[in-house]
Amino acid sequence: MRPFQLGSDMKTMRGTFYPTGWMVLLFPGEQQVREAARKLADAGVGEDRMMLMTPQDFRAEVAGSKGDEGILPSAGTEGDTVRKMAGLVAQGHHGLFIHAPDQEQSDHVMEILRDTPVSFGQKYRKLVIEDIVE
Repeated sequence: MRPFQLGSDMKTMRGTFYPTGWMVLLFPGEQQVREAARKLADAGVGEDRMMLMTPQDFRAEVAGSKGDEGILPSAGTEGDTVRKMAGLVAQGHHGLFIHAPDQEQSDHVMEILRDTPVSFGQKYRKLVIEDIVE
């Protein structure tokens, strides 16, 4: 698992957070996210396909250093999604980004993590944000 890095491919042309092809899962704490990553790696999910997002990473890269002020407005639900994530991150939740561009990969990840305490999860597909866990 590598540290979180917000790439230009994780934003829309207008700069809105939208990591197409990625699953974004939040866990109650760092220990739980590291355990989830270990389970995935043990099951053959490449560590290069996973990124750990700390609360500090979220504030700096996704929400901006001033909280909601860093979230760009959008016509869709992206801003609301980031605000919901911001609330959980403020409580100490950590994120795991998993590159899983097709449905089979997403299903495989969720099967591996079926007994893991995921507090929030979404899959970003082209033009659709799929709720995995709310």
